[in-house]
Amino acid sequence: MPHETSLITILVAGFVLAFIFGALAQRLKLSPLVGYLVAGIVAGPFTPGFVGDMELAPQLAEIGVILLMFGVGLHFSWRDLMAVKAIALPGAVVQITVATVLGWGLARWLGWSHGAGLVFGLSLSCASTVVLLRALEDRRLLDTRRGHIAVGWLIVEDLVCVLALVLMPALAGILDGDAAGGGGSMWSALFKTFLKVGAFMAVMLIVGRRVIPWILERVAGSGSRELFTLCVLAIALGVAFGSAALFDVSFALGAFFAGMLLNESEFSHQAANETLPLRDAFAVLFFVSVGMLFDPMILFEHPTEVLATYLIIVVGKSAAAYGIVRAFGKPSGTALLISTSLAQIGEFSFILAGLGLALGILPQEGQDLVLAGALLSIITNPLLFAWLDRREKRSAEPDPVQYTTDPPVPDDLRDHVILVGFGRVGSELGRLLKERGVPLVVVDGEDHLIERARAAGVPAIRGNAVNERVLAEARAETAHTAMLAIPNTLEAGEIIAKLREINPALTIVARAHSDGELRHLLEHGADAAVMAERELAHSLAEMVMATPPYRGNHHLPPAVA
Repeated sequence: MPHETSLITILVAGFVLAFIFGALAQRLKLSPLVGYLVAGIVAGPFTPGFVGDMELAPQLAEIGVILLMFGVGLHFSWRDLMAVKAIALPGAVVQITVATVLGWGLARWLGWSHGAGLVFGLSLSCASTVVLLRALEDRRLLDTRRGHIAVGWLIVEDLVCVLALVLMPALAGILDGDAAGGGGSMWSALFKTFLKVGAFMAVMLIVGRRVIPWILERVAGSGSRELFTLCVLAIALGVAFGSAALFDVSFALGAFFAGMLLNESEFSHQAANETLPLRDAFAVLFFVSVGMLFDPMILFEHPTEVLATYLIIVVGKSAAAYGIVRAFGKPSGTALLISTSLAQIGEFSFILAGLGLALGILPQEGQDLVLAGALLSIITNPLLFAWLDRREKRSAEPDPVQYTTDPPVPDDLRDHVILVGFGRVGSELGRLLKERGVPLVVVDGEDHLIERARAAGVPAIRGNAVNERVLAEARAETAHTAMLAIPNTLEAGEIIAKLREINPALTIVARAHSDGELRHLLEHGADAAVMAERELAHSLAEMVMATPPYRGNHHLPPAVA
């Protein structure tokens, strides 16, 4: 194979293997992250067959880290944290401390340094954002008090990990056991680090807060979607690289701050949507590259250490979380949900372990144990949630699910319209129906669209309408009509089929863009489908016919406000 194609080879192999094993994991009701990690193991040097380029893979992983951290900053919410700070802040700090101490103890038993133990324990303390949010979304718990506590808890963990990423390079000499410089050297390194981070934050808050939204506004005004996407990526990658080159802070911190500043912009939702495919793609490559570093033989050569690591993740920190939540007077169901949600590790664990290895603090065996613990905990996490679901069903006094939807969906709602999708078409349709007094429930997967619907006084449910639990919350069995305003015809077809199963008498109208899509929707059970382009053409033709010399006695239709 020519040397010039090594980048193409690693990209093709990474995406193809990730798709195959990710699809298998999804089929087995596991998180796709398991499949991505297994894809990396297959492409790694520790398994026979194809071996990816071990020099290019870390660089692709670094881009994945930048875009992952950019996404974390883009969705970071002080409001969500402040709403549950009384329990999430102390709870997460105590839980991180317990997990770190347990990891440190295991590391000392293995003969590692104190610094290696701290990095190892901290890597075991932070849960995977992807796994946690997916589990809560599947169980319709994101919009509940319990879900808000779990998300707030996760935000605190993310902040602690970001702080650790900042401090680890400055403390590397102390953490790896090199005490030659003494305390003075440590304080000097910390002072320099905080000075650089402070200078970077000052520049970002004073200059970046004004410049970045201004640039986005000008580019958005050009009307070019391609330029807008490039602008967002340039900001994410440019700020990350600039922070490392000019202020000597990590790529991760720079990308996190870039995302936080964009989050304050009115174009933040558009920025998130436009860059999501690329962020997902490089996030996949990040997990694949992490899997390439894992030696699966550790499962057979050091089973005791692997089991101990797994128990710290699943039992140790989960028991600490359970005890903390109960100490705050929360019911057992809430405590079990939080502890089960945190019984796994993921993205930040890999980033922390990788940085520890690169700085010479953590031994290779430590990174292998972190990866083994992540794989096993992510695999078993769905089983723990299944046990929790069964327990709640059997419980004589189940913990009530308290939704935070405002306005709420009335329990006795009947003969209403379910509006799936609240974008440009759906929001206008919803406004017209609301003005005419039609009872309405909105379903959408985008946070900002849900907030827009609720601000308009319309009950809105966040989630995918393919999920039967979502349709149950929308009272599909008592609804009169369902209007599907989403542009994705295949998804709409699945939703129509689910609606028809739940309520055969329901009137279903959907949105199409071609004759083929129209046939697809009707075949799946829609009563009618509106082809947007055809209706627009008819409206424009009517306007033409209402102008001289064609109108005769006709006049232009009244303008729509």
